[in-house]
Amino acid sequence: MSLSIRNQIAGTVTAVTVGEAMATVKVRLEGGQEVTAAITADAVKDLGLATGSAVKALVKATEVALATGPVEGLSIRNQIPGTVADVATGPAMASVKVDVNGGGLTAAITADAVEALGLAAGSSVVALIKSTEISLATA
Repeated sequence: MSLSIRNQIAGTVTAVTVGEAMATVKVRLEGGQEVTAAITADAVKDLGLATGSAVKALVKATEVALATGPVEGLSIRNQIPGTVADVATGPAMASVKVDVNGGGLTAAITADAVEALGLAAGSSVVALIKSTEISLATA
């Protein structure tokens, strides 16, 4: 199956906590970062997820926010440090490619945000992703 989601990072499940309807799944990415995905309990069962399962974390570029450093006092727990590799800016929106340990991420953000944050190739950033915006696929 081919997907339009370009942010696909391989990892291994390190923990699964299942509730009545939803579950949190912690995944150690190839680069060593840990992210949490909030998915349905049915999805955990259907995918057969357990500690040690190989997965891919999938995130749409529109669901990746960027900051110029770690952010405290925020409910977003997935904060992945990286370096801007490329910025393609249009009149309204921009595509920012970020190199992270173990792969890369693309963020679709406004051109105004690129300017306000001073983003350019070589800039240090932190990618912020809500756990509800990470989907998992079995590898």
